[in-house]
Amino acid sequence: MADAGGGTGFQELMGYRLTDWREDLAILELALGERHLNRSGVIHGGVLMSLLDTACGYAGCFCPEPGRVRRAMTLSLTANFVAQVKGGILTAVGRKRPGGGRIFFCDGEIRDEGHTVVAVGVATFRYRQGSEHMSGVAS
Repeated sequence: MADAGGGTGFQELMGYRLTDWREDLAILELALGERHLNRSGVIHGGVLMSLLDTACGYAGCFCPEPGRVRRAMTLSLTANFVAQVKGGILTAVGRKRPGGGRIFFCDGEIRDEGHTVVAVGVATFRYRQGSEHMSGVAS
C-alpha cells in the first residue's frame, strides 16, 4: 500500500515517491536530477541520508487505520556510502527490526537501476506519544 496522497514540502523538494508501504517496510523511488548532485556531478551525500532516514521512518510508522497516523523522530542515523551515481532512478528500502516499544530500529539500503548498492544505513527512532500503537493517533 503506497502513499497515494500529496506529499510534504520536503517530499516535493526532494522529489521522491513512496511506492510500497506496509507494516515494517517502506520503499521509495527518486529520479535523480541536477538538484540532487554535488559540485562533482555525483549524488550529494545529504540526499542519500535523507532517503535512508525517510524510508526507515516510514517503515516504522505504517498505520492501517484510515484517518489515523503514526509519527516518530529520528534519534540516530548512520550511513555508509559505497558507490557513486550520477543519474537514473534510486530505490530506497527501509525495514523495521523486531523489538522495541517507544524506541524502534531500522535498516536501510539504496540501490541504483542496475541494483548496485549505493548506500546502507541503520537508524534509531522514538515514537511520538500515541504512535507506538499500530492504531496510531488522529491525523
